[in-house]
Amino acid sequence: MTEERSAGSVGPVGPVAPPARAPLTKNARHSRVAALLAARSVRSQQELGLLLAAQGVHVTQATLSRDLGELGAYKVRTGDGGLAYALPDGTDRGSRPGTSGTAQLARRLEELLLSSEAAGSSVVLRTPPGGAHLLASSIDAAELPEVAGTIAGDDTVLLICRTVEERSGAEVAGPLSERLLASADGLIRGTPGAPTLHPVDEDRPLEN
Repeated sequence: MTEERSAGSVGPVGPVAPPARAPLTKNARHSRVAALLAARSVRSQQELGLLLAAQGVHVTQATLSRDLGELGAYKVRTGDGGLAYALPDGTDRGSRPGTSGTAQLARRLEELLLSSEAAGSSVVLRTPPGGAHLLASSIDAAELPEVAGTIAGDDTVLLICRTVEERSGAEVAGPLSERLLASADGLIRGTPGAPTLHPVDEDRPLEN
């Protein structure tokens, strides 16, 4: 009887050695993600995850969403009418754009926010299809004091508001919604007297 051999095995038939895994550091992931987005049209996080897995990089959707947000990725219309991820001009492979969390959020709001509505102690944000995770990641990175957490779907982000300076979440939600809309309209940056997107101030008392 003839013995068969499989690629990567030594001796008689045996298990094939698994592909080498790439280091799972943030810079390594960012470099792979940037290279993939520059080389081809990637339409979804699922597709990007499969492409990374084929290179030995295995990540969760939450990690991938955070990486895309940190790289400043956004979606653009392709020639066939679909949407694909793109990176800002000047983004180096494996590096994060040199913007603060609040500056990145202001830019992301201008790009992605379609509507904002206060609902009780929450704020509901609408984005184009596929944009919710990117916007939620930027909101998380900005560490807004009013936001206890975010939940992202495909085109909807739910912001859970916390009590701030004795104002309940329901009292915080309305002004926060208006501020986010103002930022999306470009009314915040560089406008004297305009409301500001504040990051967390560690000296400012917060109540959960």
